[in-house]
Amino acid sequence: MALNLSGYAVDFKAVQEAVTRLSPFIHRTPIVTSGTADERVGRRLFFKAENLQQTGAFKIRGALNAVLQLKESNPAVKGVATHSAGNHGQALAAAARNCQLSCTVVIPNTAPQVKVNAIKGYGANVVFCEPTPQDRKATSERVCKEAGLTFVSPYDDVHVISGQGTLGLELLEQVSDMDAIVVPVSGGGLAAGVCLAVKSVKPQIKIFAAEPAGKDLEVSLRAGERLWPEPPRHLETIADGLRTQQLGQITWPIARDCLEKTVLTMSDDETVAAMKFVFERMKLVVEPSGAVPVAAVMSDRFRLLGSDIKKVSVIMSGGNVNLDKLPWC
Repeated sequence: MALNLSGYAVDFKAVQEAVTRLSPFIHRTPIVTSGTADERVGRRLFFKAENLQQTGAFKIRGALNAVLQLKESNPAVKGVATHSAGNHGQALAAAARNCQLSCTVVIPNTAPQVKVNAIKGYGANVVFCEPTPQDRKATSERVCKEAGLTFVSPYDDVHVISGQGTLGLELLEQVSDMDAIVVPVSGGGLAAGVCLAVKSVKPQIKIFAAEPAGKDLEVSLRAGERLWPEPPRHLETIADGLRTQQLGQITWPIARDCLEKTVLTMSDDETVAAMKFVFERMKLVVEPSGAVPVAAVMSDRFRLLGSDIKKVSVIMSGGNVNLDKLPWC
């Protein structure tokens, strides 16, 4: 049954335009395979190594697309700001530097130091806040008002979403005959972008969300409505890039209509085991958030899914990890 992908705030054409806009600036990240992983799972797995992307994560796709759009539409723009667990902040800082704009990133005081250092390294100002959605939002609004900056959401922005969607089109070119994709989900920018891109070309491909425990996305997906408790909260999880419990107002309808209702929920222990597997057997540096989908495809619940799912793409979303504090040491 074909999906009706019209009526959203962002569309497939925007993703196609983002491909053209971003292609001179970002990496076409490789697909990595592992015979050991295939044997363990009983399926062919194709790992999309966005941990090798510029700034160490997929986030540069959306951030740069948003900043380039902003610069085109408003050449006099003074600068940009955002709140971030780390990876979007790095990406926006790098994008702003590329476009010769100032950048301020509001970041929780619990963020990994490696991400804070990287944000500063790209030339951005860092403002710390309490690790709650409410304080992140309030501090960002204050910073934007005081400095005259334009806010760029980590996920709930049409240009960010279409930029993330370029990953989906790239993946289709690299693994054209896949049956399913497993994507990590926080605020939903990556999931929404990948859904729009992939489902517009090959609607038969199943897209599964992978999440840390406590997000409870499946409850809302099965009900077809937002059932998260209010006020919004952040999760206690080692996957610091996936602590946002609720999807955004723009990303939610796309996820609701395009994601599979079965959500793969991972504990911190499962995430750490998957992260260690990637380090040891695949020789790649992946952060906990990027290891969540790896843990998902190795989980018992994924093994029990339909036998028609033979080839699976796994999006390893980032590799910004503090090597001095690896979780198994």
